Parts: sequence; C-alpha cells; structure tokens
Amino acid sequence: MRVLLISGSTRAGSTNGAALATLRAVAPPGATAVMYEGLSALPAFNPDHDREPLPIAVAGLRAEIAAADALVFCTPEYAGTLPGSLKNLLDWTVGGTEISAKPVVWINVAAPGRGHGAIATLETVLGYVSADVLQAGRVELPIARDLVGADGIVVEPTVRDGLAGVWTTLAQHLQAPQRTA
Repeated sequence: MRVLLISGSTRAGSTNGAALATLRAVAPPGATAVMYEGLSALPAFNPDHDREPLPIAVAGLRAEIAAADALVFCTPEYAGTLPGSLKNLLDWTVGGTEISAKPVVWINVAAPGRGHGAIATLETVLGYVSADVLQAGRVELPIARDLVGADGIVVEPTVRDGLAGVWTTLAQHLQAPQRTA
C-alpha cells in the first residue's frame, strides 16, 4: 500500500505536517507513506497550461498521485476555507484523471469546532474530481503544538493511536473484495 500524504500548510513546523509525519512514522509493515513536498513549487493554476507538456511541478504532482493507492490530506483553515496553495494543487488535479476513484481520507488537527470550512471545501473539490472520499476516513484529532516533539512527530499516545487508525481504514478499504483497480 502506497499512500501519498498532502499537507495544506506551507509553514515549517505546522501541526498538519506533524500529523502527517506521525502517520508516516506509525505506518504498518508493507505500507509506504510518501510526503508530497511540492506544494510551494506549483505554479498558479492556469487552464491554458493544463495541457501537454505540463509544467514540471504539475507533471510531478500528477505522477505522485497516479503512483499512490490512496491519498491523505491534512490542512489548516485560512479565512474559513482551504489555504490558496492547497486549492491551487487541487485545481491542477481537475484536468487529469489520476485522482478519479482514488481513495482519499482527511485529518483535521484544528482545535475542536474549527477547520470545518476547509474540510467542506476540500470535500466539494474532491467530489468534483471524483475522488473516493472514505466516510470512515474523516478523522478529527486536535493537535496542539506542545504535543509535537522536537523531531516533528506527535508524542501524545492517544493522537498516535488515532493516526494509526487511518492505516486500518485504508487497508480495509483497499483489501475489500469489491475494490477493483
């Protein structure tokens, strides 16, 4: 199982990045978690450039999505919605089919009651591109900065356990008999 982890935050030391780094650290045997590192390098979406040859960063993004069995998003909320950089990434997926029917989960690490505007927008866009948003994969795990160690990994056992549950959800979905790839 190869899972692409996509953070909507471009900030070093973000709790969104820490959640995904922790998810990678608790990956079960046989699972590979790859952190998408190109968010800041993507050019602003321009429909005129959404054709071959694609901009190099966009071709790389689409190749990473195509190579993944599933995607995990973790994003902050800015001004009640997705950060512009993540919306830009999602806009670049519309012209391709790589994300279509791809299992997707999201993790909301915001304080209780926050982050729902970003998640609503994320789900709208993922629905538009026909991603397979797993209902069981909608995880809300508030992560305060003081729960993140110096290595960028969440140290709180209950949060780590919650993140490990994401792997269970993905494995169950990917191994289900009705799954055809």
